[in-house]
Amino acid sequence: MISVRMNALDLVNLTALMAVYTGRQEINIGLIDGPVAVNHPKLAGQNFRQIAGKLSGACSTAGSAACMHGTFVAGILCAKRDSPAPAICPDCTLLVRPIFAEAIPPNTQMPSATPDELAAAITDCINAGARVVNLSAALSQPSTKGERKLEEALDYAARQGVIIVAASGNQGTVGSSAITRHPWVIPVVAYDLRGQPLNLSNCGSSIGKFGVGAPGDAVTSLGTDGQATMSGGTSVAAPFVTGAIALLWSEFPRTPAFQLKLAVTSAARTRRTTVVPPLLNAWAAYQTLQARYAVTETV
Repeated sequence: MISVRMNALDLVNLTALMAVYTGRQEINIGLIDGPVAVNHPKLAGQNFRQIAGKLSGACSTAGSAACMHGTFVAGILCAKRDSPAPAICPDCTLLVRPIFAEAIPPNTQMPSATPDELAAAITDCINAGARVVNLSAALSQPSTKGERKLEEALDYAARQGVIIVAASGNQGTVGSSAITRHPWVIPVVAYDLRGQPLNLSNCGSSIGKFGVGAPGDAVTSLGTDGQATMSGGTSVAAPFVTGAIALLWSEFPRTPAFQLKLAVTSAARTRRTTVVPPLLNAWAAYQTLQARYAVTETV
């Protein structure tokens, strides 16, 4: 059997949805990542807000790993549609809450942060009005106290109806973390363009049960030098899911968070019995929400 490589957006059935919708400005996406090159030609003029913290939301060192990582993910989410990036929901608002310092080594594919740092960033995004939060970070320096704070922040997100989308990690292990085992989080596994999960993706029972897969192989987005660049891994896959959620919420803004989360995670498969989650099916999620909420949304 010959396996066919697909376009990254086609792989998760986002193309049709993006052809109709570009998002709404009032749908805020929390970006917990590195700073963003907001003066990039394909990002300039987009809806960005910086959330106050220890680090600036705009890059000061374009060649840093933190800036490159944050800009790449921002391109997947909110670049202009005429850019080489996926540019899933360009009319949504990106709330930039950096946690990666620009001094981190340039060969770091998935930067890390402590549980305390992640908990504070999640809480800040929620308080700033985020509807969905994109989290592409590995945990470092785990501690019982820190993980308790992180769990409290994730519980807070659940109470406030803020969906948390998190990269599962790139260590190729079977298990979970304080992030991916939380039932409110949508963990994301990276798939190649043939629809196969990448071996580097962390998997596990909670990831298979609550998560989805998304493109994480040879994805093109924005570089900090004004040129397109290519990357992969679970931190690249996560914003495809975040962007799909932002588009769906733009069309069905009154949908309760738990119903939207259910539509996104259950559209591809109704029963989860493996450690590997199914691919996101954005169009199926749209059809599910349309059947349930289309009438009430137009009233």
